[in-house]
Amino acid sequence: MRHAVIMAGGSGTRLWPLSRRRRPKQLLRIFAGQSLLRHAFDRLAALLNPQQIYVITGRDHLAATAEELPEIPPGNLIGEPCARDTANAVGLAAHLLARKDPAGTMGVFTADHVIRPVDAFVDTVRRGFEAAEQHGDALVTFGIKPTAPHTGYGYIRRGSKLGPGLHEVQRFQEKPDLPTAEQYCRNGQYSWNSGMFAWRLPTIIDQFDRHQPEMAAVLRQVAADLHDQAKATHVLELFASLPRISIDYAIMEKAERILTVEMHCHWIDVGAWTSLAEVFTADQAGNVHAASNVMTVDAAGNIFVSESDHLLAAVGLRDVIIIHAQDATLVCRRQDAQRIKELVEQVQADTGDRYM
Repeated sequence: MRHAVIMAGGSGTRLWPLSRRRRPKQLLRIFAGQSLLRHAFDRLAALLNPQQIYVITGRDHLAATAEELPEIPPGNLIGEPCARDTANAVGLAAHLLARKDPAGTMGVFTADHVIRPVDAFVDTVRRGFEAAEQHGDALVTFGIKPTAPHTGYGYIRRGSKLGPGLHEVQRFQEKPDLPTAEQYCRNGQYSWNSGMFAWRLPTIIDQFDRHQPEMAAVLRQVAADLHDQAKATHVLELFASLPRISIDYAIMEKAERILTVEMHCHWIDVGAWTSLAEVFTADQAGNVHAASNVMTVDAAGNIFVSESDHLLAAVGLRDVIIIHAQDATLVCRRQDAQRIKELVEQVQADTGDRYM
């Protein structure tokens, strides 16, 4: 059977003050009135039934996730004991699925991207599942055709062609500097690394056993005891002992065989408020409205965000981000969007967890 796991464990610090520890960015309802998590589920629900879709998230977010996705069976919501990056999230989910369906196929998908059009996404995911099943020894990744020399993404160099849109992976490239990213785009053999995957469960578990044996042993034990309340403290201690490491570093860069399926979609990583300029259509002055109630006079190139009907008004502003939350308001220049993480650290140092 085919299974899809949505990774929804990110905190979204750069989307503060709307994104908080107890309500991270994947739950913010600023995308056509729906959350990124809901959009991620709806895309997969066009291919799989809810019983085949799982979400792995922080334990503190399980209740909110269940409320956001009532279609998913409660047993398909996986609460990580603590945050330990994507390798441990993937490994834990793989072991839990294997306990139900040892020979199944697993897809891994993100909860913090806008992907359009949905029908192209669904077709690509179907081909990814097929590739993983036909090439049972391989790990399959979904590659995005670059639209710009982005320095914030990892890249995949495609190798020999195996079929329509399916290639061997020659190598992974970490986030490059601008001249290198420009070279990759001109070359035409590189794709953005989407962070989405497909593989047979025995294959990914074998790769953990080969390349991360100590981690694999702990994950196997955590999966066995995760739902035993009497062992909750022990499970937390075990999981907390694992190193923080991404699936790319832990497994993908070490795997013996990797394939990539080309995904011809508009793929937007919502990692900062400036990303909204790619999601929403700007007005004639270049203002982006992710809010229902905005008024401007002589204002251009700004980004306005609010989940409520609170009025956001601006006069004479250029290239500014204005974010309204119930108990906090952020104002900064668009060019300083990446410094919001720095601000959040200062807010926490001065006020504790009040605004976290």
